[in-house]
Amino acid sequence: MTANSRWPTGAGTRFLVAAASIVIVVAGLREASQLVLPFLVAVFLAVVSVPFMRWLHRLGLPLPLAVLSTVLAAIGVISLLVMLIGQSVNEFAVAAPRYQARLQTLAESTLDLLEGYGVPITGAASLDLLPVGLFDVLGTALGAVTAFASRTFLVLLTVIFILMEAAGFSGKLRRAFGEGTDLGQFERMTRQVQKYLVIKTAISAITGTVVGLWAAVMGLDFALLWGVTAFLLNFIPNLGSIIAAVPAVLLAVVQFGPGRAAAIAVGYLVINIVFGSFLEPMLLGRRLGLSTLVVFVSLVFWGWVWGPIGMLFSVPLTMTIKIALENTQDLKWIAVMLDANPSSRRLAAAEKAAVSRSS
Repeated sequence: MTANSRWPTGAGTRFLVAAASIVIVVAGLREASQLVLPFLVAVFLAVVSVPFMRWLHRLGLPLPLAVLSTVLAAIGVISLLVMLIGQSVNEFAVAAPRYQARLQTLAESTLDLLEGYGVPITGAASLDLLPVGLFDVLGTALGAVTAFASRTFLVLLTVIFILMEAAGFSGKLRRAFGEGTDLGQFERMTRQVQKYLVIKTAISAITGTVVGLWAAVMGLDFALLWGVTAFLLNFIPNLGSIIAAVPAVLLAVVQFGPGRAAAIAVGYLVINIVFGSFLEPMLLGRRLGLSTLVVFVSLVFWGWVWGPIGMLFSVPLTMTIKIALENTQDLKWIAVMLDANPSSRRLAAAEKAAVSRSS
């Protein structure tokens, strides 16, 4: 074969091959969702549970008993969460049509009032734009999460095997690739992913608890549901808090009127500013962040691939990919592009450092 008859190996060809490979992988992930999603949830639970298992092991508990205790604790948490979500969704599904009808009536009254003051109203078009179907959307999404969570046996069985493997996984890698293999980069990436998932889960749990208590104090119906919703959607930064607040505030408008609904909205805002804008960046560090555009695109993409479960895991998945890219020298630039925009002070400091290095 002559040199002129060889396949082209330029950058454009490599890009097309990589793009085609990504398309094939994404299509495979979407088709294999019934198999991949339980495994994904199991990996998430195992990563979050590993610190607790190692703590029990350091206390002197044998590894099998430490794994069993960790799995029993996970079963208790999952069972409680499934029970709370199932009960709340059932109650909400019964009451949603009534609240939706009252919201429609309130919207029509508001439009009539505006029209009485001379504000031009295009009646049918404006009513179609009202989010009166949001209650049904929320109930459907939470119902899908509950239906998935009911398949706990396969998930917990996978968690057991992952936790049993986690204790000696580093030694297995060294035997596979040689005793002198440096696993520092892999262990560093693992610690970063674990730190992100554990802290994010803890902050989400605290956020959901505070939101539920705030809704209960304000007398809002289904306070437990709004707390669970805030916990789940807090895994989606920026957008998740907005999505969690909208149905609760709409219900408050129907139940109490605009005054108390505004107070509930302010409570949501304060809670998410305290936990999302101050506590979480302080614990995770600014480096473990994502661009708002990346968050939105990942939400849409993983939601398209795996539905509501994919939306819940969209940001943890994207963050895991970003951490992996940060620890890869050739692809580190992609992680930089996924990162949140630097503040003006950080940008000025970086530019000053670049100028000093060049001089």
